Amino acid sequence: MRAAGAAPTGAAWTRAEGHRRLTLAMSVTGAALVALDGTVLTVAQPAMRRELGASFAQAQWTSTGYLIAVASLLVFSGRLGDRYGHRRVFALGILGFATASAGIGLASGVGWVIALRVVQGVFGALLQPATLGMLRAAYPSDRLALPIALRTSAIGLAAAAGPLVGGALTDRLGWRAVFFLGVGPALVIGVLALVVRIPAPAPPRGADRTVRLDLPGAGLLALALVALVHTLVALPEGGPTAVVALGLAVAAIATAVFVRHERAAADPLIPPAVFRSATVTSALGVLVSATAALFGALFLATYFLQDVLALDPLQSGLRALPLAVMMVAGAPLAAMALRRYGPRRTAVPGMALVAAGTFLLSRLDTASTAPVIGGCFLVLGAGFSTVMVTATTVVVRDAPADAAGVAGGLQQTAMNVGPVLGIAAATMLTGADGAVRTSLGPALTVLAAVAVVGALLATRLPTAAYARSSPAPEPAGADPTGTAPAETRPTKAPRSRVSPP
Repeated sequence: MRAAGAAPTGAAWTRAEGHRRLTLAMSVTGAALVALDGTVLTVAQPAMRRELGASFAQAQWTSTGYLIAVASLLVFSGRLGDRYGHRRVFALGILGFATASAGIGLASGVGWVIALRVVQGVFGALLQPATLGMLRAAYPSDRLALPIALRTSAIGLAAAAGPLVGGALTDRLGWRAVFFLGVGPALVIGVLALVVRIPAPAPPRGADRTVRLDLPGAGLLALALVALVHTLVALPEGGPTAVVALGLAVAAIATAVFVRHERAAADPLIPPAVFRSATVTSALGVLVSATAALFGALFLATYFLQDVLALDPLQSGLRALPLAVMMVAGAPLAAMALRRYGPRRTAVPGMALVAAGTFLLSRLDTASTAPVIGGCFLVLGAGFSTVMVTATTVVVRDAPADAAGVAGGLQQTAMNVGPVLGIAAATMLTGADGAVRTSLGPALTVLAAVAVVGALLATRLPTAAYARSSPAPEPAGADPTGTAPAETRPTKAPRSRVSPP
């Protein structure tokens, strides 16, 4: 009989590796389905609007309602994963997401579409942090970079395929077909997450550790994010009005009250190890800067390609294809660079490439050729994939294992707020008449400056390389999939953890 606490046998270790691969498959599939859903909706919106007789504002709310719901609940949903187990929350999220998506495909009116998109946003908020929380629970910290890189590649591939697949389905089968696209894979993965059981380890002797839910903190953070996102979405259309000022004031006041509450709370929503970590906050700042620059640049470049160069959507998509290619191919390379050179020496060049790619786009004119335009997007994609892998790994790896869900929620919040901020800034910089021809250069130069700010924030990341240890059998009692709630998981020191300087 094997002694308690001894290393597991080879067969047990093989099973643990199999569970890790299943966890990675669930994480990658969940993240890719969310990315695919967002891109196919953009293509389907015009046809949906015509069939349902919806106004432009109603069609916009099919996106805005989802965004507000998901952004306001990401951190709290991550905390639910820390409390009840990331796999359980993931299963609930992906099954609910698929059900809402199918309901949208059957909706009889635009009101139902908007309501179900909000419901889908709630389940999306449950799903997204869990995809990172499961990876943090399944992989030792020194092996996190590659799984996160594969997740990033899947997101890039889904984002690239979405417009093509969505356009083909909408043309042949109608807009409703795009909402049934991911239902089958989501149901399969959701059922697997529920059916595949890993025995939960017994809590360590003498352990008295329970993750309590900070409902007041969750409410304050949700209020701040709802006010901020709604204001940023409305800002481009209405300009700086009294309503916009009120929204920003509400966001600022709610944030200030939230910070004060978190400092005094016995069980805060964001644990002190995360809340006060300069490394985590810097990495989140890098993500916001990178996504703001990227999505603002994509927003302006799309109008430039279609309105100034008079390209059709397919031709425009082909010009931007190198961006998606680098998202897919560059992410694994970024993981290798992170392991060899460390976060700072990986993220700073990545942000420099984002800034360079954005600035190069600002130099385009009517004489720019397809290779030149593609080269700009290639540089932008190489930088963004590097930054996304590096900053995400830092956020998830630096957080304690029992706060992995919160860390994932914060990362996803940054990834949702950054694009809204970038598109709002791009719209305001081009003016109310959307004069892209005359304002493209200055607007993209400002966005390049935002990327430079991100590069400065990246200088605050750790310098030490993430040394990788040789794969070893998992210690007895380890839970390789994050099935067990945080209060029942044994605590262990991370292997080969290189402390930040």
